[in-house]
Amino acid sequence: MWNIIAQACELVFRFDVLAVMLAASIYGIVIGAIPGLTAIMAVSLIMPIAIFLDPVPALAAVIACDAMAVFAGDIPGTLIRIPGTPASGAYTDDSYKLTQKGMAETVLGVNCFFSAVGGLVGLAALMTAAPALAEIALNFSTYEYFWLSCLGLTCATFMTSKNTIKGIVSLFLGLFLTTVGFDAITGQPRFTFGITELLGRIHVIPVLIGLFAVPEIMRRVSATKPPDVAYSGKIGHIYKGMFRVWREHIPQFLRGNIVGVVVGALPGAGADIAAWLAYAISRKFSKTPEKFGTGHMEGIIESTSANNSALAAAWIPAFVFGIPGDVTSAMVIGILFIKDLKPGPTVFLEHPEVIYSVFICFAVANVLMLILGYYAIKMFRHILRIPPFVMLPVILIFCIVGAFSINNSLFGVLVMLIFGVMGYIMEENDFPISPMLLAIVLGELLEKNFIISMVKSRGNWLDFFSRPIAGTLGALTILIWIFPLLKKAWKASRARKTA
Repeated sequence: MWNIIAQACELVFRFDVLAVMLAASIYGIVIGAIPGLTAIMAVSLIMPIAIFLDPVPALAAVIACDAMAVFAGDIPGTLIRIPGTPASGAYTDDSYKLTQKGMAETVLGVNCFFSAVGGLVGLAALMTAAPALAEIALNFSTYEYFWLSCLGLTCATFMTSKNTIKGIVSLFLGLFLTTVGFDAITGQPRFTFGITELLGRIHVIPVLIGLFAVPEIMRRVSATKPPDVAYSGKIGHIYKGMFRVWREHIPQFLRGNIVGVVVGALPGAGADIAAWLAYAISRKFSKTPEKFGTGHMEGIIESTSANNSALAAAWIPAFVFGIPGDVTSAMVIGILFIKDLKPGPTVFLEHPEVIYSVFICFAVANVLMLILGYYAIKMFRHILRIPPFVMLPVILIFCIVGAFSINNSLFGVLVMLIFGVMGYIMEENDFPISPMLLAIVLGELLEKNFIISMVKSRGNWLDFFSRPIAGTLGALTILIWIFPLLKKAWKASRARKTA
């Protein structure tokens, strides 16, 4: 084991890898600190560069960029009441109210410190759970992987959708798109319409850029509201008195990290849901729930701990089963496939040095956050002064170059624009795009395991429940499918008894 850790250290502590992490961290902070530009957008724009790097620097860039962007989303939320990322939205009101009371330094220090510590807690969960689960997953057959894929897609649809029907529509649209190109089993071309570029399936990178970056650009271009005025107050030492704050809020700190790890490890959940759920739980168990929303530190600490601890935990299902825990880990799975590092339990046996390199990169990224976050907070006012007519064309150029660079073809740019318009229309009509993206990532795995399982069982559906873990996963998945119907029937029955 120590030999593997030494190899991982050699892979990470190199000038080029550390330089990539530093550049990705600064980039993530800039994008995350600009209101409206999300962490997912930051990662999707860095993907075209990452796929041309070696595996370790590529994964290091994604880890650093994601962690910094999620943290940086707290900065505009605290100073001008506009959350930089959806995860920061849970506690923006409390943060801004405390800023108005002259506590901007303390709130920003809490955001940075508890985000970094939360990230380290998530890393501890990843290091502990992933190898143990990988040993169990080595015994998985196609039945377990089929149900696991179904469970991941189900969680993504039910947990990220306000309207379940719209989430299901998004999911099936993504599954349909994975059928375009050569059939993985028979080699038969499907839905290509004579277009040669579609034979190799729709590449996930232009789709990612289109779904997450282009709609944000379109929204900001069409916005009629002028940008907010930058914060002009003085910001001093943000870490002053941080130990006292931590000591006074140990229960919120522990609970937030537990919620972040548990939610992050669920397929399809991620940091946004973890932050909102942690805030709701904090309010539920608080002795002073009436203070939430008026400038209360409890909800801030619990939520900001949860969103960053969820980031590392989301890599547990991604590494162990090849099932993404959130959108970012879905992109990571794409990188792993491109680098011929098939995610799953065998990666722990075949490439353990890469796994331990990821652990080290998470630790380095969270330490970097404490250092870079300090200076980023002080520079925030300058970042916010960048006018949209300068920033947006630059981002659009990055999008086009990224989509073009995948195959050095304008077809990638066309795919990006089509999915950009599709993503914009879907979000404007409250259709979630996360289920579609996860379906595009998992669709081939789901279809291949389903067909192989049907061949093995000679069409007998009962074989899908014949193994203990497969049966449990199948029963759990079906229970989630029918739970809304059971809940509706129970309410109707209760209403009849009351009447």
